[in-house]
Amino acid sequence: MALFAPSESPAVVVKEIDLTNAVPNVQSSTGAYAGTFNWGPVEEPRLITSEAGLVETFGSPKGIGTEGTDSGSATTFDFHSASYFLKYSNAMQVVRATSSGMKNAGVGEAPTTGSGNIKNIETFNSSTFTNTESWIARYPGKLGNSIAVHMMASESDGIDATEFSSWAYSTNFNTKPGTSSYVAQEGGLHDEMHIAIVDSDGLITGTKNTILETYSYVSKAGDARNADGTTNYVKDVINSKSNYVYLGNVNSLGSHDGTTAAGFGPAVGKTTADHKDFSNQSGTQEVQVQRLTGGSNGTATPTLANYQSAFNQFSDVDTIEVDFLMTPGMVTRVEQTALTNHLTSIASSRKDCVAVSSPARSDVVDLNSGQNARAITTADTFTNSSYLIVDNNYLKIYDKYNDKFIHIPAASSTAGLMAATDRNSAPWFSPAGPRRGAYLGITGLAYNPTKGERDSLYKAGVNPIANIPGQGLLLYGDKTHQNRSSAFDRINVRRLFLVLERAIARAAQNVMFEFNDEFTRAEFVGIIEPVLRNVQGRRGITDFKLVCDETNNGPEIVDTNQFVANIFIKPARSINFITLNFVAVRSGVAFEEVVGTV
Repeated sequence: MALFAPSESPAVVVKEIDLTNAVPNVQSSTGAYAGTFNWGPVEEPRLITSEAGLVETFGSPKGIGTEGTDSGSATTFDFHSASYFLKYSNAMQVVRATSSGMKNAGVGEAPTTGSGNIKNIETFNSSTFTNTESWIARYPGKLGNSIAVHMMASESDGIDATEFSSWAYSTNFNTKPGTSSYVAQEGGLHDEMHIAIVDSDGLITGTKNTILETYSYVSKAGDARNADGTTNYVKDVINSKSNYVYLGNVNSLGSHDGTTAAGFGPAVGKTTADHKDFSNQSGTQEVQVQRLTGGSNGTATPTLANYQSAFNQFSDVDTIEVDFLMTPGMVTRVEQTALTNHLTSIASSRKDCVAVSSPARSDVVDLNSGQNARAITTADTFTNSSYLIVDNNYLKIYDKYNDKFIHIPAASSTAGLMAATDRNSAPWFSPAGPRRGAYLGITGLAYNPTKGERDSLYKAGVNPIANIPGQGLLLYGDKTHQNRSSAFDRINVRRLFLVLERAIARAAQNVMFEFNDEFTRAEFVGIIEPVLRNVQGRRGITDFKLVCDETNNGPEIVDTNQFVANIFIKPARSINFITLNFVAVRSGVAFEEVVGTV
């Protein structure tokens, strides 16, 4: 090919050159929470969009801490903290923390694996099963004890219509199991089975014997395929599709008739050359029931280290996008400080999100006095950082699952106010005050700070939550926890820069590996300036200047394969103090004479 000509001979060559690069749309209202729950994957982030989704994935707190006015457990408080953020936003990454003694339910006893308890799919895939249990609850926790696996398998003498119809779950399947087309082609028999996963005690659904899942015509043959080429092997189907159980050692599924350990049959998991009769041979009983037991939630409260480990799942800015790291309410000041500072370090390292924290539970809940001073004392132990936002209170809410009132840390709802501000206005608007700072679904506060107490809180970098007469329960401050006076000591400015930095950084990826010349620099300026003008038009900034030319991309920058753009921004400032001057003047005085004198 010639150096410049597109063809060796005269020709018309059509090319497409894409110069439509733009700043991508970025979301800024995704919460991140780690806590203890009754069910769900452990130390694995899951995107939750509603309270119903939170219950489906991580279970409800029903039956946890049902005695006393504000009794409860970490499970109850963590669940409601997460659910209250979802009143303001429909995007939250949730991680279930591990705790000591946590166990999966299994057949006979909790399973023993090479990697300990099965916390999630990654743990399962790396586990080796050395015990005799085959069916294992998908996640650790006592809810797994409610699961029963009901199976009807084809037998050597076949299953007649009466045997099938007498099975309690036959109406959930079209016909009786027999021999699959795939195994029949290989000369085999009786490989099919039906499986029903049942909530026997109703701990999961609230209703006993509710069918959770069904699997029709799955095969005992390890190489069985459906007509579309996908696997139909029972172990593969269960482990890839079920939300409630894993299937481990199929050879030890259990006895066919209660006395022999025939399991799935003599040829289970074999190759096509071994396809024979997959029945249990005796022909005396087609139905098996495997009831899972031994599941445990472990200790009531995860340790500080457990919470920190769970929040570490949000550390990598390249793999998971979050905007608010919401601190759970720890019992003691020492633990609250340690966890808050851990989240602040994650936010500071990521540089695209903020941590939000409340005081320790012992600082404000069930106390008759001194809450304000204790909240300030705890806040003083937090890291001074513009990536941390602190409030002062716990919110009294109604726990509908246990029919009682409890107090939860306000941090998740405070983060929710910021998420709602993003949706209704923009990230660069303050989330405080009567327009955007009203808390939802709140019965009361752990304590209501006076004007003097609010002054003390604000001076300490703590945003007061107060019941303002005629206005309701409001966030009455918009400071970050940075003690040095600067533009970044305000929430709206910190979040303005977070959004702009995330969006412009993604746009900058488009110039990666291009030439650092005037054409690339002009293209970059043409992409970024409209965005900044748009934010200026939407009141986020008062003025800006973008410099990306030879003045900051000199030979020493170009020769070291760098690219530099300086973006100067004058952020809009929120009003924190209002002065109203009412001036009385004499009847004969013109207003022009006094305007500007007071």
